[in-house]
Amino acid sequence: MNAKKILFATIPADGHFNPLTGIAKHLQELGHDVRWYTGGRYVTKAQKLGIPVYPFQAAKVVNQDTLEELFPERQRIKGTIARLRFDINEVFLNRAPEFVADVIDIYQEFPFELLICDALFTGAPILKQLLEIPVGTIGIVPLAESSRDLPPAGMGLEPATGFWGKSKQNIMRYLTQNVLLKPCTELYNRLLRQHGLVPTRDFVFDAFIREADVYLQSGVPGFEYNRRDMSPNVRFVGPLLPYTKGVRNGFAHYDLLKLYRKVILVTQGTVERDPEKIIVPTLEAFKDSEFLVIATTGGSQTDALRARYPQANLIIEDFIDFNEIMPYCDVYVTNGGYGGVMQSIQNRLPMVAAGVHEGKNEITARIGYFRLGVNLKTETPTPEQIRMQVTNVLKNPVYRQSIAKLQKEFSAYNPNELCENYIAEVLGESLRPQTVSIQKREPVLV
Repeated sequence: MNAKKILFATIPADGHFNPLTGIAKHLQELGHDVRWYTGGRYVTKAQKLGIPVYPFQAAKVVNQDTLEELFPERQRIKGTIARLRFDINEVFLNRAPEFVADVIDIYQEFPFELLICDALFTGAPILKQLLEIPVGTIGIVPLAESSRDLPPAGMGLEPATGFWGKSKQNIMRYLTQNVLLKPCTELYNRLLRQHGLVPTRDFVFDAFIREADVYLQSGVPGFEYNRRDMSPNVRFVGPLLPYTKGVRNGFAHYDLLKLYRKVILVTQGTVERDPEKIIVPTLEAFKDSEFLVIATTGGSQTDALRARYPQANLIIEDFIDFNEIMPYCDVYVTNGGYGGVMQSIQNRLPMVAAGVHEGKNEITARIGYFRLGVNLKTETPTPEQIRMQVTNVLKNPVYRQSIAKLQKEFSAYNPNELCENYIAEVLGESLRPQTVSIQKREPVLV
């Protein structure tokens, strides 16, 4: 094997950066020259992993830290479709020319042989053609490719049954692609033309998937709707979770765990800064109860929440290592962040989910559909809703049975080795040193 030059490129956001860190370190440890292109505080995060970084130059840093400042008008957009269209265009598509300019400059210094990126690194299809290099794309959310068997992606809708339901689903899919989100595809095609490339005939979401040499989907078939027309480049690789080495944010309250009947973990992730949406209703629902509530704020208003909720059964922290605490929890109240959901399944921890925007509705819909928990179908649940559905999840054994079955399917996958092997197929050679033999763990479909 010859050591390969590999560039990772990601949007500067937790859900885009973190899932790729495990495979990046795996390839680096195999002896490959792995480098990263990203922006904002993720430059430091990559450096801490021991990976050389190329910071954004032409590209704007658009993420949870800068979104409101750069796009104050976004908060005034209330409709799911309108906000989705805004995010696709302003947060992702309009960044593509900036990404292309930066990466072409990087290529002059570091002529990489493979680009690995997250699914919404919108410069990838352009760079693939301009630089004539293979691209491996990582699916960091549920598979968004259109299918004749499914409703349109982005709506958070479950697959329809029956003739009329499927007919309505087909109409909605047509309207979404050809009316509601048609401006997004048109913008993508304008960007392709600007770079001298042929416009796509695909819907914009489909183009990002189908134009990759291999699309490595985080997750397993058991957490995806059945479809008869999935693109042949899609490969399920198991849960792609952040690289860890030892315990990060140690939990300091183990003594409290045995004092309460049940333990509830609640989070809103790091993008949503308003704790009134999920954290406050959960604290309100269970303050002064026999339940212990562990809330992680992502660094938003932690001290204020501690002052507001001093009850002994409430623990409020900036960050908590989920791998450390989830084995002790009984229910996970979440806004539907994909990484946290993957970890919840890994730990057989049923969920109460409340998320709509930023694609969370697709994740929460699957939580409900596969009976891994309850989908509240809102971003602003009431304390009573949370209390009632947490009680429901605790009492109904179907949720734990369903999540245990899916966790078993998860355990059949070795994500790093599967990614390595699928990438090797694209490159036409093994990524391992010749002196090392490896047993490929093929996924077992349950």
